[in-house]
Amino acid sequence: MKRGSKHTAMRLDNRRNRILSICCGAHAIQDGLSAALYVLLPVLAQAFGLSYAQVGLLRSINNGAMALLEMSTGIISERLGERNLLAFGLICAGAGYLILALADGIWGLAACLFVVGVGGAFQHALSSSIISRAFESEGRRGALGLYNSSGDVGKLLFTGLFSLAMGIGVAWQGVVAAFGAAALMGAAIIFFVLVIAAAGGPRLSENSKIQNAKLGWGIQNKTGFVGLCASVFLDTAIQAGFLTFLAFFLAEKDVPMSYATLAVTLTLVGGVFGKAACGFLAERIGTRMAFALVQGLTACGIVTLLYVEKTLAFVLLPVLGMFLQGSTSITYGVVGDIVHADRLSRGFALIYSVSSLSGLLGPIFFGVLGDNLGIETALFAMALISMLAILPIIFLQSQVNVHTGKT
Repeated sequence: MKRGSKHTAMRLDNRRNRILSICCGAHAIQDGLSAALYVLLPVLAQAFGLSYAQVGLLRSINNGAMALLEMSTGIISERLGERNLLAFGLICAGAGYLILALADGIWGLAACLFVVGVGGAFQHALSSSIISRAFESEGRRGALGLYNSSGDVGKLLFTGLFSLAMGIGVAWQGVVAAFGAAALMGAAIIFFVLVIAAAGGPRLSENSKIQNAKLGWGIQNKTGFVGLCASVFLDTAIQAGFLTFLAFFLAEKDVPMSYATLAVTLTLVGGVFGKAACGFLAERIGTRMAFALVQGLTACGIVTLLYVEKTLAFVLLPVLGMFLQGSTSITYGVVGDIVHADRLSRGFALIYSVSSLSGLLGPIFFGVLGDNLGIETALFAMALISMLAILPIIFLQSQVNVHTGKT
């Protein structure tokens, strides 16, 4: 009996690990393709003669497509299946990148980036749901932590490969096509591996459906949730704007474009460590204090970047990246404290949608600002908004214990 129980446990662990690995792989590819635009857009701007506003518009079209669909992915998956949609998302992203290599104007670029954005919408909520179901009994937080960090690994991999390829003289069209092919291969692997893993889970009973209907969206602290959404919106706008226009800012300082795009990768390297460190920081000193500290350091880092010489700027960027992106570990960690456990997927879907909407509007705002007042003024605005993002967090009322995370 013991031997049988041990064998069953091993099979369960293998199944869980297989599910976690494949979801992490999907996350790495999708986030990698999205982050690659930060280093691809400056190259496209040179190739097609785009203005800052047009660059911001292209990035916003990509983020906008994701924002439009992200909220509804959970509902769609109830009919079509999470596994199917996860693979579909990678197919869209891969096809968008493949066609992008053939684009001959801004409208072609916009159409391709829209398709890539559609694919990106079928990722975070679906994978989080699959992983949460697989690790329902134990290890859920650790598994989701690995899943979140895998996206940063993908960002580093894809932006690093693009910068390396540009540095050795590979045409951008070839790199983009290779990225698209990798996404299509990933879609095929994900589809078949998750079939074997049988990650779909059982259907809800009628009693469960009735109970879930009574919960609604499950937001238990509405004022706090609104404040959280506002902070996430402002914080994401800064991240999207900074990463979009960092290479342009350095190029104006006479940094070669191949090195300017490498700066984005250095910033993302800092983000990998920042997301892990800031989560522990919030546990130690509380959500509000941690967020205020990180946003303040982000603002100081951006302002400092404007005045240091080029070499010091490259040294500063990984440190700035820790604070710039580490804030997401603080804000996203609050969702579980103010949303009912049976409605976490909807809570995260709302937060992801707010983040995507901000990613849509942020680059447009900072792009227009850069065209009219200069790219340095746009960076100053980012620093100011970073400080303003602290204010909505005060609406996280005493219902949430900011030190323990318990309601």
